[in-house]
Amino acid sequence: MADLNALTPRQKEIYEFIRDKIQGRGYGPTVREIGQQFDIKSPNGVMCHLAALQKKGLIHREKKISRSIQLLHDPVSAPRGVKLVGRIAAGQPLEAVETEEELEFGEWENADDKFALRVTGDSMIEAHIADGDFVIIKKQTAARDGQIVAIRDEDGAATLKKFFKEKNRVRLEPANKTMKPIFRDKVNILGVLVGVVRKY
Repeated sequence: MADLNALTPRQKEIYEFIRDKIQGRGYGPTVREIGQQFDIKSPNGVMCHLAALQKKGLIHREKKISRSIQLLHDPVSAPRGVKLVGRIAAGQPLEAVETEEELEFGEWENADDKFALRVTGDSMIEAHIADGDFVIIKKQTAARDGQIVAIRDEDGAATLKKFFKEKNRVRLEPANKTMKPIFRDKVNILGVLVGVVRKY
């Protein structure tokens, strides 16, 4: 297992930033986001730090793919369940708020390809997803028409809706007859719904 003590102070700061972003919202930062966070003007400067982290066995990054940074492992805390990374709107889109809770379910234990979000709002109520429920999202970047997805739109807002691809746009359909669909030219799919947990 890699040792964080082997990193330079700046490398450690960047690694912790990457880890927090992945744990906090389900996907890693871009090179640009890292540069802005640490006031690194050149993308090449960021790439040098990423190359060092990759060489030291802490991250993996696919070339030419945005937000492709993955943690190889977490030397600080190994997850025992599904990470609760924040809230997701089932009404108007809202920015996800990072939490440090963790939901522990046997079948999802150590499920690195999944994360949990707490639902806010009633736009998915007819799909039996209510305000306060926890949704389990499997990480993937594509979806079929009719699947319920967690998406991050071009404005940076996150929401849970049924996904439909139309000719020149995407339709995000609520499961609530009183609400209208949301149309976007482009969305960033965070993952597809695979489970719902409700606490009574």
